[in-house]
Amino acid sequence: MTAPRRISVLGATGSVGLATLDLVARAVPGAFDVVALTARTNAVELARQAIRHRASHVAIADPAAAPELREALAGHPGIAIGVGEDAVCEAAAVPADWTMAAIVGAAGLRPTLEAVRQGAALAFANKECLVCAGPLFMQEAARCGATLLPVDSEHNAVFQVFNGAHRSAIRSITLTASGGPFRTWPLERMAAASRTDALTHPTWSMGAKITIDSASMMNKGLEIIEACWLFDLPPEQVEVVVHPQSIVHGLVEYADGSLLAQLGSPDMRTPIASALAWPERMEAPVERLRLDQIARLEFEAPDPVRFPAIRLARDAIRAGGIAPAVLNAANEIAVEAFLAGRIGFLDITASVAEVLALAQADADMPRALAAFEDVFAIDRRARELARDLIGGLSVETRSRNTMS
Repeated sequence: MTAPRRISVLGATGSVGLATLDLVARAVPGAFDVVALTARTNAVELARQAIRHRASHVAIADPAAAPELREALAGHPGIAIGVGEDAVCEAAAVPADWTMAAIVGAAGLRPTLEAVRQGAALAFANKECLVCAGPLFMQEAARCGATLLPVDSEHNAVFQVFNGAHRSAIRSITLTASGGPFRTWPLERMAAASRTDALTHPTWSMGAKITIDSASMMNKGLEIIEACWLFDLPPEQVEVVVHPQSIVHGLVEYADGSLLAQLGSPDMRTPIASALAWPERMEAPVERLRLDQIARLEFEAPDPVRFPAIRLARDAIRAGGIAPAVLNAANEIAVEAFLAGRIGFLDITASVAEVLALAQADADMPRALAAFEDVFAIDRRARELARDLIGGLSVETRSRNTMS
């Protein structure tokens, strides 16, 4: 890179955003120029990163956090401050050569779209863009000439060994899964799992929502949908295997019998560095992989009885239309309810399944996915259905706890 690459980070105070900025700080001086940073509520950290990287624009989604942000940046008049969801979208539209889309959940769709419309490089850790709006999002990226660089470790792994020029020779791709904290737990024990149990991931350090999705394996279900759109493959060609060591991240099988894999230590800075320097390579401060010390790599099929989320996701991508967006919205609400102690762990996936069924017969649910406004309407209605359903479950849970 002969000139500084102008970069923006959407979701700069989350785990992926902070890892991205850590790599930027360690890079060769002058390699990157940070132009815009956004956050949802963490004003102190947003200000700290903006000052450290001399960002020209910052935006915070939560208006309640605005006074704290303005106070933290009072001595830095050169940094433009935006407040609210619209301001986050405006920050995403600030001209940049490369944008990291790391806002968790469906909330990241609008700002990520603004970044796509720049027609530059988009590194995305927000799988929900493709889950909720796969065909529309891919069409928009193609129309604008944007380059999509996956940051999820599994999709980044496949991206590194996927030969698009020989797509017809690809038999399948495989996404690996750690199995999460409940890989060996029986159903009875999973039913009583606490918030702390579910947030204790054996190999990865991630945000709360993604960690819970990993525990239920909904994360892998969402990744199947993402992979279908990203690599233009039917769900039958996207496989999942549980790999507790989290060393092999993704594989591509070719017609000649070759199975190409990407391996690396379980550190998100590796896929982020791959996307940040693309099409080149850069140094990343990750632990070197020494296979002689690992000695053993294990693989097993995911258990469909204890982890039905994968089946739900496959059914949703096959059904198409509104189903993937409903799946995602219902899961976000169910995870929030579990983290708040209102439902049990197994209620998460059970609630998603029930909301999917309710959505099919719901008179207020949009039926088409013809424009992005349809996506937002589907998301809103699915969340309403999920909240109503989970409200009933919460009452039942409190009643059981009282009787016991």
